[in-house]
Amino acid sequence: MKLTFSYKFLILFLVILIAEILIGKYLHDPFIRPFGGDVLVVILIYAFLRTFLLTNNKKLASGVFVFACIIEFLQALHYVTWFGLEDNKLMSIVMGTSFSYYDLLAYFGGYLICLMLKD
Repeated sequence: MKLTFSYKFLILFLVILIAEILIGKYLHDPFIRPFGGDVLVVILIYAFLRTFLLTNNKKLASGVFVFACIIEFLQALHYVTWFGLEDNKLMSIVMGTSFSYYDLLAYFGGYLICLMLKD
């Protein structure tokens, strides 16, 4: 793993970040917001890390996927309350408050897309 700077992944990160904000703010449908947003969040984290790290694509994608799954399982344990943030709307949204097996499927979809992203 080496430090680097990739404009390609920075632009991808910023585009997905804007899409996530717009989805969260304006889209209230039963599919894109809950499923598409979760697919995108894995790609968002991956793109952010790839902006600064030159590393094995598969290992990084796997690490982001595992991280997302751990966060999802922590949501089942209501970890937001551990930090006393249950009344903070922004942090509750960012950290997530409810567990869903469908989210794990969405994260896997994001992982597969990350595997296709090359330098």
